[in-house]
Amino acid sequence: MGYHHFSIAERGQLDALYRLKWTTRQIAVHLGRHHSTIAREFRRGRQADGYDATHAHRSAAQRRQGACPKGKHTPLLADEITHRLQHTWSPAQIAAYHRMHNYPSVSFKTIYRWLYRMQLYPAGVTMLRHKGKRRQPPERRGQFAAGTPIHHRPTVVDSRTTFGHWEADTMVSSCGKSRACIATFIERKTRWYTAIAMPDRSAASMNRAIARLQQQLPPGAIHSLTVDRGKEFATHASITRALGIPLYFADSFAAWQRGSNENANGLLREFFPKKTDIATISDAQLAVALHAINQRPRKCLHWHSAQDAFTLMLSHLN
Repeated sequence: MGYHHFSIAERGQLDALYRLKWTTRQIAVHLGRHHSTIAREFRRGRQADGYDATHAHRSAAQRRQGACPKGKHTPLLADEITHRLQHTWSPAQIAAYHRMHNYPSVSFKTIYRWLYRMQLYPAGVTMLRHKGKRRQPPERRGQFAAGTPIHHRPTVVDSRTTFGHWEADTMVSSCGKSRACIATFIERKTRWYTAIAMPDRSAASMNRAIARLQQQLPPGAIHSLTVDRGKEFATHASITRALGIPLYFADSFAAWQRGSNENANGLLREFFPKKTDIATISDAQLAVALHAINQRPRKCLHWHSAQDAFTLMLSHLN
């Protein structure tokens, strides 16, 4: 049982039982406390005429106020850190400099915390390289809460021992570019990666892309899809009804639950950086990029390529 401080009601009981001449062990059993805790409380709250609950509670509150840590923040230290921030030093560089030169120890996380709490005036988050933008509230637009969560997905999918379980996502054009995007899919066991161009990020376009993927593969090649909660998967129920493919939704802001897809998207971005207008990418260019990705030897496949592993699995379906 975790430790908790005495309440005023408990101290009232202690006061009453003390005056009834109960022993500390008897009181400990009655209150569900250790007998040494009771003895310590009597010692701290004792007055000339014995234990007094009101006096004991007031004294305990005063002790707790005095026990609060003062922290490392001082005007001198704040001025020194502000001076270095004004000279474009990062919090990590400042913390390392202090550590190497025996200055007052302060971690870079503490410096960030002081910045966000405005404890380094006139320094503020605008003095940081990213101007504090990484601390912005997470983006929640274009998401929905329905669907089967990933925690209800069969455990066999996690082990990657069964073929036919896929992850899907969308790669979009940069802000200000066209609405065109790419639906990306990766098979979890073989890491085989493919992509289908879409005119926009609508649910209808994603439905057509998934149907097209299913048409390109033999029966039994797709058993499930794990996706995020983007608006393009909002009609997941119709996909399951029409194509017989269950969709499982990763938790919000948990990209690691679709790690294979995220990693493969990063590889595809090497061919088409974020400033690329996806509408300008031809089918031939996309095919060349996918071929290069799938032909790379993979350590997780014992240095076989994803293409070889995928072809082998398809041969077992026939």
